[in-house]
Amino acid sequence: MKKAVVLALAVVFLGLGAFPAGAAYKEEYKLDIVPSLSTGWGMGAQYFTDLVKERSGGKINIKVYANSQLTTGKQTNAFMLLRNGTIDFACQSTINYSPQIPELNLFALPFFMSGQPDRYRALDAITNGRAGELIAKAIEDKGGKFLCFGENGFREMTNSKKEIHVPEDLVGVKMRVVGSPLFLDTFRALGSNPVAMPWSDTIAALQQGTIDGQENPINTFYPLKVYEYNKYVTNWHYMGDPTMFVVNPGVWASFSSEDQELILKAAKDAAAYQIALARVGIDENDGGRSLEFLKGIGRVPEVVDWDAELKKVGMVVTNLTPEEIRKFVELTKPVVETWRKTIGEDLVRAAEADMAAVR
Repeated sequence: MKKAVVLALAVVFLGLGAFPAGAAYKEEYKLDIVPSLSTGWGMGAQYFTDLVKERSGGKINIKVYANSQLTTGKQTNAFMLLRNGTIDFACQSTINYSPQIPELNLFALPFFMSGQPDRYRALDAITNGRAGELIAKAIEDKGGKFLCFGENGFREMTNSKKEIHVPEDLVGVKMRVVGSPLFLDTFRALGSNPVAMPWSDTIAALQQGTIDGQENPINTFYPLKVYEYNKYVTNWHYMGDPTMFVVNPGVWASFSSEDQELILKAAKDAAAYQIALARVGIDENDGGRSLEFLKGIGRVPEVVDWDAELKKVGMVVTNLTPEEIRKFVELTKPVVETWRKTIGEDLVRAAEADMAAVR
């Protein structure tokens, strides 16, 4: 009798093991982003979820939770929540995971990529090169499943006070920065008065005059009408800001191999869309490639000439010359040298080699 029961149980368990992983899929998976869905970042994240739903025939439903809803505004806690399973998927900036994964500070080194002849080729060389592989490994070693890099864009600066041409113009200006020590070090080195603040609080702080300015990619701050509070924009491209499509490892393991392949392909397609949005009308060496790509997938944005658009809404646009940028570079060199050690010399040297290969 006992043998019969054991045999029956064995048959049941074997049968359960034969079912595809999809038999236990959730009704909804949560995906975390910091800004609104109207930003390039948000549009790329939404495109990813749309592709997954369409290609899985509605079997895999991922919902984008914008405006740091899942982190209750504490965006630098995002990786911990992904790792413990509160968040299933994320399309996150490297900045917001950097408190837990120091290697991600590589991208925030001031003028590290924009000091190259072509900042976008330099960024691509890192994300597609040896340094990108090391970063992906660092994320997975800390408990996240890395899918691919997307892009938020190179970060520019806005303020309500004056045009910024030289570091002296920043002295005393209260600039909102993300809650990262590297950002605080960078802006202090330039004489600014940086204020660490969640993005969810930034627009109200600008409106109330609690802060004078902020720094972000254009396609992140423009949809939120920062121009209503900040008249001046300075294009200085001081750091690149890739996004990362990541997933909780347990959630990833729950998908069948076929669905893992489907999700990864959707992430890469959405990343390509997000990258094009971050570059169209901004990358002076683009040659129209981003616009043609967006036309090809039928997703051309309303704005494809950012300088003209920002001037149209009343902003004073300052494009720093190479000579002006060099003054900012000189003041932030000690910051770069200090942070090389925190990031890891091997990783920084790998990134330098990646960039040199395409210089």
